[in-house]
Amino acid sequence: MTSNQQRGEEALSKLERELKSRDRAEKSKPLKVVLASAVAILVIVGGIFYAATRSSDEEVVAEDETTSATETPEIETLAMERETPLPETITCEYPAAGEAARGATPPEQTEDIPTTGTLNVTLATNQGEIGMELDRSTAPCTVNAIEHLVETDYYDDTVCHRLTTSGIYVLQCGDPTGTGSGGPGFQFANEYPTDEMEDTSTPVIYPRGSIAMANAGADTNGSQFFLNYQDSTLAPNYTYFGQISEEGLATLDAIAAAGVEGGAADGAPAEEVRIETATIG
Repeated sequence: MTSNQQRGEEALSKLERELKSRDRAEKSKPLKVVLASAVAILVIVGGIFYAATRSSDEEVVAEDETTSATETPEIETLAMERETPLPETITCEYPAAGEAARGATPPEQTEDIPTTGTLNVTLATNQGEIGMELDRSTAPCTVNAIEHLVETDYYDDTVCHRLTTSGIYVLQCGDPTGTGSGGPGFQFANEYPTDEMEDTSTPVIYPRGSIAMANAGADTNGSQFFLNYQDSTLAPNYTYFGQISEEGLATLDAIAAAGVEGGAADGAPAEEVRIETATIG
């Protein structure tokens, strides 16, 4: 058993003990407060898994347990827009990082990257279409990178290797190797909300329909991303960059309903999810 698994089980045991020890006054609190407390602990222990492109070992990006069962701070939902707009154009950097899957190359355009408008991308999967509207105003360098990868067929004929159905609710895609360790051979910095947050240890809600980048730590974004088919509570360390269409959410709901391979709460989808083509427009 890994140390992360042990930590998760210990957190769950602690949660169970604390819930059982609540007195009648505590139990009289609104049910939503108690449930929010449980969810906060579960998801903070969970986190988003992403294998670093520089190593074959899976690296876990997770927060230590910081919320007790008797203290339930209100968790805010991402506004999904910047408090202060960016300049009209910016410069992006894509330094080399690890081996490039499929011979991928960094985006050629790195200067005068627009910070307004949206980009529509359609993932045609064997389970149905997933439409995505990418937002340049929140994450222009991310959208620029995804646009480049789509245009070079990087995502075509790739599987979404991870589904999580407890604590956080995501389908993770974007690794051509299907192992969780593949990347495009370059990386780039975190954008919204990370670059606007003074405290990145306080969890936030990534709402149903939001899209964010998976990473192996600060500023290690590559090609992997996750689709939130329900609200997911995470530290604000994952770049938000777009919204899933209603049709896409229906596809994701069906994928989630089929569950995880072997009946687990986290792992490969029980029914393979393969991106047949990714197209712009």
